[in-house]
Amino acid sequence: MTKRSQGLFAGRTRHLARHHKPSLLSVSERIKSFKDGDMVAIVPKGNFKNIPHPRYRGKIGRVIERRGGAYVVELRIMNSVKRLTVPALHLKKM
Repeated sequence: MTKRSQGLFAGRTRHLARHHKPSLLSVSERIKSFKDGDMVAIVPKGNFKNIPHPRYRGKIGRVIERRGGAYVVELRIMNSVKRLTVPALHLKKM
């Protein structure tokens, strides 16, 4: 038997597939912006790179700052505080 590939999306593309929605994003989704303090949900889009780890899928956090084309989002998971740098197209305003 051959060894499976261990590429970037190996083993998780099925979880990130968007069979019910078109893969192309509208212009408004690509240029959306958030203010500091906004509550956002992490919704990874599987057809783009720089996705957050799948364990953070669906988690809700607060925008701390903008860093380049991405945002720093603070999440509270159990008793710990995590800060993730997530591109805007993987975020959804709550």
